[in-house]
Amino acid sequence: MVILTEDTQAINVGRLTVQTVEIASKTTAIRCLDWDRERFDVEFGLRNGTTYNSFLIQGEKIALVDTSHRKFEQLYLEIVAGLIDLNKIDYLVINHTEPDHSGLVKDLLQLAPEITVVGSKVAIQFLENMVHQPFKSLLVKSGQRLDLGNGYQLEFISAPNLHWPDTILTYEHKTGILYTCDVFGMHYCDDHTYDEYFSTIAGDFKYYYDCLMGPNSRSVLAALKRIENLEINTVATGHGPLLRHHISDWFENYKTWSLAKAKTEILVALLYAEDYGYGEHLVHTLGHGCTKTGVAVELIDINTAELQEVRELVSQAAGIVIAMPSQYSVTAQSALNTILAAVHQKQAIGLLESGGGEDEPVYPLRNKFQDLGLVEAFPPILIKEIPGQKTEKLCEEAGTDMGQWLTRDRQSRASDRSSKKIQSINSNLEQALGRISSGLYIVTTQKGEVQSAMLASWVTQASLTPLGVAIAVSKERAIASLMELGDRFVLNVLGEDNYQGLIKHFLKRFAPGANRFEGVKTYPASNGSPILADALAYMECEITSRMDCGDHWVIYSTVKTGRVANVNALTAVHHRKIGNHY
Repeated sequence: MVILTEDTQAINVGRLTVQTVEIASKTTAIRCLDWDRERFDVEFGLRNGTTYNSFLIQGEKIALVDTSHRKFEQLYLEIVAGLIDLNKIDYLVINHTEPDHSGLVKDLLQLAPEITVVGSKVAIQFLENMVHQPFKSLLVKSGQRLDLGNGYQLEFISAPNLHWPDTILTYEHKTGILYTCDVFGMHYCDDHTYDEYFSTIAGDFKYYYDCLMGPNSRSVLAALKRIENLEINTVATGHGPLLRHHISDWFENYKTWSLAKAKTEILVALLYAEDYGYGEHLVHTLGHGCTKTGVAVELIDINTAELQEVRELVSQAAGIVIAMPSQYSVTAQSALNTILAAVHQKQAIGLLESGGGEDEPVYPLRNKFQDLGLVEAFPPILIKEIPGQKTEKLCEEAGTDMGQWLTRDRQSRASDRSSKKIQSINSNLEQALGRISSGLYIVTTQKGEVQSAMLASWVTQASLTPLGVAIAVSKERAIASLMELGDRFVLNVLGEDNYQGLIKHFLKRFAPGANRFEGVKTYPASNGSPILADALAYMECEITSRMDCGDHWVIYSTVKTGRVANVNALTAVHHRKIGNHY
């Protein structure tokens, strides 16, 4: 069915709709409406579906801003081709590379290979790993402009960690449109292009903020500061209705919520020198590990930031991570001196090389921080080659270690208060919960070059057709990033007669990047993950669903194959006395 109105066009296929709307002169919104989507990836349930918004700007040169989700492949590409000859598109601006916005980049480049992809340095790196084919690219920094001609001029604004490290905002000066991708969006699907009905969508706006933007409240405040002097007529979001009628109210909400959250957050400052070595990419990865533990992160380029800005950030932070700048950079040396003057006792510190060839030596600086009373959250990370998956995983685990160290005391106090409160309400509650018994298992996985493992007890068969199991995985676990949709792993079942040695081994606290299988007999499964030779049984699994359950992911997987080593042996059973820990 095709529906036409005076200024919009919509093509419907089932419950997927592509709508085009002219939102300004020579500027068209391409809105892919997904009416029935009930869950958005692994992050949260949806009440009103969602949309994926893309935009076409036609100056003397043509720019497409973001693409769409892969499920809209045919509809999206057909309607864009109906608006413009694909080979006449000069630029594809990628504000953020998450697949719901960049899912059709590869398809578009195959149809029009001369397009230049525009994005942040991190975004282009991410896309190179996603597209797996050469493409023209333009790396842009905050404040840089791209002239499209006929008065259309794009200005790029850095907005890292909203909610991925690659995010930029794009402002078009002639029309006053700010293209924000995820920022200021919401998962809401209806035929209204704009935010006319504030009260109808306010709940979805807040829910979206809480799930995606709230964990990075300081980055939200930094982004709001960067756009405060722009004359914004429309906020062209990546999800939900575009914002035009209540822009100041939406912005004020973001500011109020973020200020309140920032006051109570534990902050980690990530300092690096842009365009030197691999420091920027590695601190982004390390910061992702930090955020898994619930701490806030803020990144700062010590080559361009004002020294007062560096001083204020360092003095407020509970944890500090520095990617070594060049030892010959006068600006960077001034920043390091400022950092040394601003730190105070009991802050956590972590240092890593950037791999630029002229790095400031790590160990003399490490000694200075230790003399000042700072606690080392992880051993220095030394870069001896081009960083690959193992190095990235090492950085992520180091960030998680820092976050766990910073939150440990707070969690202990909160647990004490929670325990006392529950006891006063119902002294038997935790004891009753603890009587839920479970087996003992080791989950093992390999993804590319990276292997990992964890002890698991919250495991259950979840379906018969198909055969499926569900596993609860703490969000802080290093293995969590290797257990996403489509990933594969082995579930090793421990036997009651020989589980103690394996339990002891996998309960050890491993250093970031350490080999978790050293000294353990393994052999490879058909999916590449290690099988424990001493396990009672194993199952090869593929993850098909992941649900957010507070401090854990509940991961559902289909079972592909498996075998039992001893049909007469019994599974080791884990009995607890109370239900507030494993």
